Amino acid sequence: MNTPRITRRQFLKGCCTAAAVGAVGPRLVFGPEAHAQSAGSDHTVVMLFLRGGMDGLNFVVPLSGADRTHYETARPTLRIETSGTYGALPLTLAGGTPTGFGLHPSASGLRDLWQAGRLAIVHACGVLGSASRSHFDAQMAIERGLAVGTTSGWLARAVDQDAVAAGSVMPALAAGYNTPSSFAGSSAPIGMDNPADFRLNHGAWAWQTTRSDSPPGHVGLNETLASLWGGSTGLEMAGARADRALRVIAQQPYSAVPAGWPTTTVARQLWTIAQSIRFGIGLRYATLDLGGWDTHDGQGTAGAGYNYYQNKIAELSQALSAFQAELEASGMAGRVTTIVQSEFGRRIKQNSSGGTDHGYGNPVLVMGGSVVGRRFFGTWPGLAPEIVAAANGDVPVTTDYRRVLSEILVSRMGLSNPGQVFPQLAYSPLGLMQGTGASASVPMAASGASLADPEGAVQSPEDLAMEQQLRSRGSFRDYVLRRHF
Repeated sequence: MNTPRITRRQFLKGCCTAAAVGAVGPRLVFGPEAHAQSAGSDHTVVMLFLRGGMDGLNFVVPLSGADRTHYETARPTLRIETSGTYGALPLTLAGGTPTGFGLHPSASGLRDLWQAGRLAIVHACGVLGSASRSHFDAQMAIERGLAVGTTSGWLARAVDQDAVAAGSVMPALAAGYNTPSSFAGSSAPIGMDNPADFRLNHGAWAWQTTRSDSPPGHVGLNETLASLWGGSTGLEMAGARADRALRVIAQQPYSAVPAGWPTTTVARQLWTIAQSIRFGIGLRYATLDLGGWDTHDGQGTAGAGYNYYQNKIAELSQALSAFQAELEASGMAGRVTTIVQSEFGRRIKQNSSGGTDHGYGNPVLVMGGSVVGRRFFGTWPGLAPEIVAAANGDVPVTTDYRRVLSEILVSRMGLSNPGQVFPQLAYSPLGLMQGTGASASVPMAASGASLADPEGAVQSPEDLAMEQQLRSRGSFRDYVLRRHF
């Protein structure tokens, strides 16, 4: 029996194409050739997911009335004080009327954005009717856009409905090493932790083209790739398209974070997103994660010395404040809406380990130049025992988080049928975005195709490409664990 042999040239073709798929995503490799959008031609949604279950009650703190009494009783050592050096930062409406709530004292940057009308807060958001306290289940439900029965993410479905995204070089960006489940089922997102990884001209000599000082016998990398992908086979044509896409991204003048910016990972990723928006390469949807919110023990409060949760809030607030300031300076503030969400909140009562356990309802932050800011939206249920008893002692969910997302998709992204993204959800805007206004529920047509694939269904080429992308980024393992364990 003869063993098939592969030539060195064939091996290089396969390796280079696989590398391109991992770098830019299958959509750029196998889709039609894309062209950059002009700056300011479309809107961008940025989704920041706080993984672990952020304690929303110590972030948006009740300051007065019966709720304050219930809060202090439930959290004798974790509570945030109402005044003093480490007291909560009071939130007022535009006319100066107190809201009865304040932000954690380490969230001064976010409080400034509130005062400037760039920040709105939606009370008691979450997955209605499903108080799962499993991180995996709750994250999966939120990122899929349905509690059960779907294998695609809500952002993947949004990209599919977005006509502007179809012609973009980079319609979707997952800032970091993993692509979130909200993009599952789409080949559009590019996973990019460090823009320098997209440059092919790093090294001891010029890799883009052969130069006079190149070592004897060495040829520029891009010239080599062009010769490898010069044929008419599917593999060669895909490689050529990937090369062109890489060049567009690599030629953007990405830079390190400027002086004065926070030096945290989340701040650096927001800087990458801000630059990608400013370059006008068609970015419509961007995601990033900030983990470390599972504060079962040693959560801390607000004060001198080390307080873990206090440091996390500072990290979040400083990064978002710097990001919004950059958007304002570049004239992009009105084009970008940022959503900050966690899978669930924490229990009202602190535990015996100086922390809080998994809860239910939680605030969602919406930030941007087109937001109806300095206002609370949704319904605050209160902390009365008879109210929280119905949610097993947690803050109840009174607003389906999908109402927030669908309003932004319709009013800012121009999607005409949110029922294609969130089937069975009646479109009912809260009035979060300027020009929207709250309205009565309007039933939307459900998607014509089922979102749940039958067990054992044959994968399409696009599905196979997505699986390859997930495997190459290390997130396929996370996906399997979340789905099956």
